[in-house]
Amino acid sequence: MDTAPPSPLAGSAQVAAPTGRHRRRVATAAALASAVEWYDYFVFGIAAALVLGDLYFPSGSASAGVLAAFATFAVGFLARPIGGIIAGQLGDKRGRKPMLVLALTLMGVATTGIGLLPTYETIGIAAPLLLVLLRVMQGVAVGAQWGGAMLMATEYAPEGKRGLYGSLVQLGVPIGVVTANTVFLIAGAFTDDAAFASWGWRVPFVVGFLVLGLAWFIHTRVEETPEFREAEQALADQEKSEPRSPLRTILRRHLGTVFLAGGSFAVNTATFYIIITGVLDYSTRELGMERDAVLTVSLCVSLTQLALIPASAALSDRIGRLRIYAFGAVGLLVWAVPLFLLIDTESLLWLAVGTFVTSCFLSIMYGPQAALFAELFTAEMRYTGASLGYQIAAVFGGGLAPFVMVLLLEATGTSMAVSGYIIGLAVIALVSIRILAKRAAARD
Repeated sequence: MDTAPPSPLAGSAQVAAPTGRHRRRVATAAALASAVEWYDYFVFGIAAALVLGDLYFPSGSASAGVLAAFATFAVGFLARPIGGIIAGQLGDKRGRKPMLVLALTLMGVATTGIGLLPTYETIGIAAPLLLVLLRVMQGVAVGAQWGGAMLMATEYAPEGKRGLYGSLVQLGVPIGVVTANTVFLIAGAFTDDAAFASWGWRVPFVVGFLVLGLAWFIHTRVEETPEFREAEQALADQEKSEPRSPLRTILRRHLGTVFLAGGSFAVNTATFYIIITGVLDYSTRELGMERDAVLTVSLCVSLTQLALIPASAALSDRIGRLRIYAFGAVGLLVWAVPLFLLIDTESLLWLAVGTFVTSCFLSIMYGPQAALFAELFTAEMRYTGASLGYQIAAVFGGGLAPFVMVLLLEATGTSMAVSGYIIGLAVIALVSIRILAKRAAARD
């Protein structure tokens, strides 16, 4: 399915097909890039729920400190479209690989910087300001990374396997969650509460510098994607006669598709951050559940996604992306109320059941999402268009979700308000999917 018009660069010089070995190397590198990038990004969310409020935003109210930490968490999402726009423009003109390498480097520097940042008690107001700046850098990096990693995988995919190859990049999310939770659990196991608050929480951030080694590997051992190389000469010739702006093309001709893509995905990213970050805060601060136990549940639930994401993606290669995508959105809509009814029992078992079922529906949507977004746009504007669609959803869904959750809980006193928030986003997703399906049918 391709809802974009035929590419004006069709008929460009053909590039020799990559070998199976090279395809696997690129797919593995893209999956690792996604995993380490999301690890670096997720450790901030966990730290925001556990310690950052007290250390960088001291106040008399625990809720106020958490809100300030989650607001900083959301700032990273606001910066993601900036990374998507910059990397999209350059990635559609100069190639996917350079932007992926740059994104990984920026993320490694920002995450390590957070791990070394003095607290409010040490340097005063400079501490939260620098924390926000480093979080912005993380947001720009992950906004640039997703499009690059996704296109490296899908544009190297063999015929009929774009969904499966794209899902390898999507696996970076659960791998990042599992790794981030594991490192926090290890840090907590070797420290008491005072030591954890003093330096133990910093360990997961400092190890983020390892991403720089992966950036170097991709720079030296991975080639540009075949689809971009096929279009590269035509792009160069076109650039000489008429400067090309992928962003201008998207804004003028395909903005509706970008917003539909974002609308279809917002419920997924919002619900995901609610269960891995918002629920962590809610269950430990409001319900009094044990921190390490909740982290362990989050880790185990994320492990199930490692099987479900590629399975749903492979199925989408056979029966269609939008059909699988819609099924997952319906599941989130139906399960939104039972999810919080189970969490509110204050039982670790029922929390695990609630978040596990939610994770299944998230995986069903997330598996085919990379290939779906890639197929919405042609090669010369794909990095820009797909990145914008993804990052718009990230801003209005994921970035605000934990913050909105705390506000809803404070304002209403009931978790059913959070369920209503998820239901509203699920309705938007289903409407967006329906319109995309009609457009695809009209083009067939």
